[in-house]
Amino acid sequence: MGGVKLKLYVGADFISAFAMSAFVGLKEKQLSFDLVTLDLKARDNYLPAYRDLSLTCKVPTLIHQGFALAESSAIAEYLDEIAPGHPRLLPQDTRQRARARQLQAWLRSDLLVIRKERPADLIYFGPRDTPLSAEAQSAVQRLYFVAAHLLEDGAEHLFGEWSIADTDLAIMLNRLLANGDPMPALLADYVRRQWQRDSVQAWLDQPRAMPLQA
Repeated sequence: MGGVKLKLYVGADFISAFAMSAFVGLKEKQLSFDLVTLDLKARDNYLPAYRDLSLTCKVPTLIHQGFALAESSAIAEYLDEIAPGHPRLLPQDTRQRARARQLQAWLRSDLLVIRKERPADLIYFGPRDTPLSAEAQSAVQRLYFVAAHLLEDGAEHLFGEWSIADTDLAIMLNRLLANGDPMPALLADYVRRQWQRDSVQAWLDQPRAMPLQA
């Protein structure tokens, strides 16, 4: 990477699970980057300047040598391509890498009801007393089945060594664990281990304020 400086746009509240994934990825790759925050409540991400960068008006967006890329899973793949001499974010093995991509895509495209009923902000600001709906409970059981299958025998990581898919899965699981929802001990232990990584702790150290209650 030489002296090239990367730039990462994230929400100023430091709550987005996807922004966290990209931030953790950069830290794990041991790449230097500037962090730029956007006020999502003021809809800064819809201003023309940012829209023209991200195309989708979403966070995060990575800037590298004038190239702008949104979507955290795409960012992870891109970082592995441009910095091959740094620690990998996705598994080296072809099938394990494909499985990691499958898991990432599933976490982003399914389980929307979990994200709605257990938003990421409760990870930082405490639990809610709202019980999960029947639809959400069904989604949770699917999530637990997939996670337990991929973490057979209490494996420390999904694919032998850490990958960004571990962070993505841990974030989804922690929406439930942080709220006090029942979770198999194997999965709860996995989340706690992932949460102790230096890259995750660096994200947790970012300043964030309690959202105003409606």
